[in-house]
Amino acid sequence: MRRIGISFAAVLLASVSLLAQQDFSKVEIKSTHVAGNIHMLEGAGGNIGVSTGPDGILIVDDQFAPLAEKIDAALRKLDERPQKFVLNTHWHGDHTGGNAHFGRKASIIAHTNVRKRLAGKSETPKEALPVVTHEDGLSVHFNGEEIRMIALGPGHTDGDSAIHFTKSGVVHMGDQFFNGWFPFIDLGSGGSVEGYMKNVENMLQKTPDDAKIIPGHGPLATKKDLKAFHDMLIETTGIIRKGIAEGKTLEQVKAAGLPEKYKDWGSGFINTSRYIEIVYNNLKAK
Repeated sequence: MRRIGISFAAVLLASVSLLAQQDFSKVEIKSTHVAGNIHMLEGAGGNIGVSTGPDGILIVDDQFAPLAEKIDAALRKLDERPQKFVLNTHWHGDHTGGNAHFGRKASIIAHTNVRKRLAGKSETPKEALPVVTHEDGLSVHFNGEEIRMIALGPGHTDGDSAIHFTKSGVVHMGDQFFNGWFPFIDLGSGGSVEGYMKNVENMLQKTPDDAKIIPGHGPLATKKDLKAFHDMLIETTGIIRKGIAEGKTLEQVKAAGLPEKYKDWGSGFINTSRYIEIVYNNLKAK
C-alpha cells in the first residue's frame, strides 16, 4: 500500500513539475463574476475564488508562484483595496504556489494538515505557511457575509476544505470537484476513494439548490453538475469494485473499461486508465 501511495504522489509531483516548467508568460488570467461580490479567476492550476468589498480582498487558493503578479493585476481590476486573507482548500502546488507572494500581505488560513505538508517541504518559505489552521472548520466574517471553511474528511488529500460564501450563495469545492473530468485522488497524501465520494455526497446535502459552485478544475458549475460528478463516481467505482469482487486483475478491469458516456471525462489531468488504476488499487487495498 505504501508503494501505491508513493507511486501516485510521484505522478502528481511530476505533473506539477511539468506545469511549473511551462511558459507562464503566455498564461492569461480570466475573471468571471459568479454571484454577489464573488468572482472566479482562471489561469493555470486550480480555480481561484475572490471576495471583494469594503473589508478588502479575500482569495481562495492562488495557483502557481510565477503567476502571482498576474493574479495581483487581475485582483486590482476587481478592487483596489488591500488583500486580507488567503484560504487554501488543500496543499497541492497548483493551489498554494502563490502563498509565498500573497502570504506577505494577507493571512493564510487552511486545514492543519496543509501547514504540516507545506512545512515538510524544505523549499517552502515561512511566508507560504498558513498562520491560522483548523481541524473542524471555522468562519471568516468578511465583506458582509459569513464565509464558512468546511473541514472534509480524507478524500482528495487528508487536509481538504470546502468554502461556502453564505450570503453570495457560492461554494468553492477545491479538488473535491473536477467539473466534467475524472478526479485525482492523492493516495500518497492521505486521500481515499471512499472518503472522496463521501465528501462529495456530504457537500451535495449541504449545498443550496441554487448555489453557484467553483470547482477545483473545470468551468463554473451548478449543483446539477456536482450531482452528475457524484453519479459518475458512484457508477464507475461500482464497476471497478465489481471487477475486484470477481477476481479480475487491474489490467482486465482496464481492458473492460468504463461506459462510453464517460469517454470525455478522461480528457483532463487524469485519463481513464489512470483513474481506474487509482480506484482499483485503493479499493483492493481496503
